Amino acid sequence: MKILVIQQKMIGDVLTSSILFEALRQKYPNAQLDYLINEHTFPVVEHHPFIDNFIFFTKEAESSKLALLKLAKSIRKREYDVVIDVYSKLSSNLITAFSKAKIKISYYKYYSSLFYQHNIKRQQSTNGKSGLAIINRMQLLQPLGIEATSIKPKIYLTDSEISNSKQFLKKHQIDLNKQLFMISVLGSGENKTYPFPYMAKVIDAIVEKTSAQILFNYIPKQETEAKAILSLCHTETKKHIKFHVFGKSLRDFLAITHHCDAVIGNEGGAINMAKALNINTFAIYSPWIDKASWNLFEDENNLSVHLKDYLPELYTKPEKEYKNEASALYQKFKPEMFIDKIEDFLVSHQN
Repeated sequence: MKILVIQQKMIGDVLTSSILFEALRQKYPNAQLDYLINEHTFPVVEHHPFIDNFIFFTKEAESSKLALLKLAKSIRKREYDVVIDVYSKLSSNLITAFSKAKIKISYYKYYSSLFYQHNIKRQQSTNGKSGLAIINRMQLLQPLGIEATSIKPKIYLTDSEISNSKQFLKKHQIDLNKQLFMISVLGSGENKTYPFPYMAKVIDAIVEKTSAQILFNYIPKQETEAKAILSLCHTETKKHIKFHVFGKSLRDFLAITHHCDAVIGNEGGAINMAKALNINTFAIYSPWIDKASWNLFEDENNLSVHLKDYLPELYTKPEKEYKNEASALYQKFKPEMFIDKIEDFLVSHQN
């Protein structure tokens, strides 16, 4: 049997959908399991033991209809028995339609349901800890007779990656016998980024409570914004921040994160990757993001806060409808609301 899972889009989505492969491998130990993803997301699933082949949705295929058609035809030649389309957008609809798969599975959408034999309706609420993002993905396996189970996304690092990152941190005077926190200081966009002055207050509180070593998670093009947050921190706090210690690639970042005691800050890819590495997390959600979907496996080691937790009366419609109001809502989400919660979290996880 040959099975293709399609998950274009962002790193967090690709990582989360990788749980399907563990369940598929349990059901079909001898099947060929392939994953179609965007090129830049590959590092989070590299070395995954249950994925046989990766197929990349290139930037060319994203921008050119001719290139997309060429990709769809190449998928057809592979003759998959099953296609599971987690992305369920126009490009993946086309790829699925061109495939020769007898079983085609995706989420229900009225305009694309004709492409699939099985159209799964998403759950809208859950009482479980795994989060809707996990539950809804596992439901895609029901047509194959696989019951929904709670599987956590996992990132697989090599021994050499772990060893090299350890030496890298030591070279930069990081004492691994002391607490080391990674701060996700910036979100993927302005409407997912906690206001700079508020983030600085959070970092000040962390250092004052723990005297921990601090790493900033940012990419080179975000250096100016990261420095702006650094400049707002107290003088004593700055002494604890190793601003220029960061990975040059996503795999480097993952290996460095492996040695951290916790990742704290804006909810997003860094938080999800830390969870997949079994690192403690404390996430600050953007006011317009649905926490119920993405607070994956929340427990005493993985906590999160959302404006809705503190001011539920502000929400009279689904969170995503507040996207254009994110900036104003963020101003209401003051650090004082949850500083005591983050301090308790950090103290409870001291070495």
